[in-house]
Amino acid sequence: MLQNLTHTTVLALVTTLEDGTPVVRVLPITHTPPARADEAIEIPPATKRRLGLDDERSWIVLSESNRFAWPGPDIRPIDSDSGYLGPLPPALFAEVRRRFVELARAQRHRPTARSE
Repeated sequence: MLQNLTHTTVLALVTTLEDGTPVVRVLPITHTPPARADEAIEIPPATKRRLGLDDERSWIVLSESNRFAWPGPDIRPIDSDSGYLGPLPPALFAEVRRRFVELARAQRHRPTARSE
């Protein structure tokens, strides 16, 4: 869980390499159902409970991400020393990674550079 200047956000982090440079991509987690089912992945209720999240349905948005320096001036951890709530189950993480890469390669992903 992280906090920026205006609000608190729960999100998923994905690390990648771009031109040999490590990059952290932040994928938003939202309660809003996706307009297109292939652009988000619903988080299973058991995973939400284990991470200490609320009981409302939530989706990891795959069609957009923010690129951050980590930690950086725009975003910082709250609620614990690291802000880390825990990992996604391996199968869910693999699906997030696979579908995120597919959308990015198909140019159906909107990245936003932050902290640069």
